[in-house]
Amino acid sequence: MGEAGKVRRGPEEVVLTGVGVLSAFGVGTGPLMAAVLAGRPGFAPVRRFGVAGRRAGHAAAHPGSPVLADELPRMIALACEDAGLAAPVRARCPLYLAVHGDPALPRVPAGERAAHGAGRFAEDVARRAGLSGAARAYTSACVASSTAVADAAALVARGRAERIVVAAGYLVDADQFALFDAGRALARDGRVRPFSAGRDGLLLGDAVAAVVVESATAARRRGARTLARLAGWGRTGDAHHVVRPRPDGSGLARAITGALRRASLAPARIGYVNAHGSGSPAGDTAEAAALHRVFGAGAAALPVSSTKAVHGQALEAGALLELVVTVSALAAGRLPVNAGWLGPDPGCRLGLVLGSPAPATSPYALSLTTAFGGANTALLVAAA
Repeated sequence: MGEAGKVRRGPEEVVLTGVGVLSAFGVGTGPLMAAVLAGRPGFAPVRRFGVAGRRAGHAAAHPGSPVLADELPRMIALACEDAGLAAPVRARCPLYLAVHGDPALPRVPAGERAAHGAGRFAEDVARRAGLSGAARAYTSACVASSTAVADAAALVARGRAERIVVAAGYLVDADQFALFDAGRALARDGRVRPFSAGRDGLLLGDAVAAVVVESATAARRRGARTLARLAGWGRTGDAHHVVRPRPDGSGLARAITGALRRASLAPARIGYVNAHGSGSPAGDTAEAAALHRVFGAGAAALPVSSTKAVHGQALEAGALLELVVTVSALAAGRLPVNAGWLGPDPGCRLGLVLGSPAPATSPYALSLTTAFGGANTALLVAAA
């Protein structure tokens, strides 16, 4: 057949077919969404380790003493069960894992540390979860899991993989708590107040999550239920400062624009933004600036909330947790409350969802993430 007679296929549609999640509120999307939609924060005094002498003392922690190396395979198993993946199919799935590193590394003798990197930990988790053992580790701070989702979606869209399991985990630990506290990043009043006057910083939170990213063709072939469609994704770097965001929001705006372009959507089609909204004075203002760059005058009425005000900042796992929340909110037809709000900030003129959940009026939503070093990601999802 000549070149003119060849059939050219476009990118494969990318969908989510399974979810497993652990948060401060328990296991599953049910307890998580009940808290998120009610705007009921999960912050409480830290009991997992000592915080005497720290400026802050609260976090959103799961009950008991969860172990990351155990909870990751458990959430992956729940996501695969939710997706209806039989054991032989799971055994062919690679794992993209976002973590801070191997949790055992600090206790390993110096001579044995080469066997305990993030990549080896990801391979061990994949094997324990019954996956193929092929694994890729992501350690790029708050954008780690959204980057993993974008990479998985890109491979599926190009037809290079039928499905990939993406997982992420962070459990509030003494080291990271001390680091953020020393950097004066934690809210001293025990509440996260995104985009609000009087906001004082972030608070950490537990999250272990997994999703199955799959081609729509493969999902249809096996009769799988579709939770949502990954319509677009965008990634950029600010190249501005090691910790402070670019004040004009231009880097995040480019990430959003990239996701919209990939989805072939105009900004006006977006009906909700689950913002990064960490509650930091500079970060929230820069994010609001980014939304105004993309949505113009419409940003003042665009439904926006940051669910970190409820479940906390889960670092490498945060973006995946918030993607799960965004997908679940679209499925429920109700948009999460921006909790902790005290009053308007002139630098954050957005259509914040306040008081009670807003009805979803569009099937399209954005989940945004930023990270130290100026990394930005935007994931654009469409209701099933």
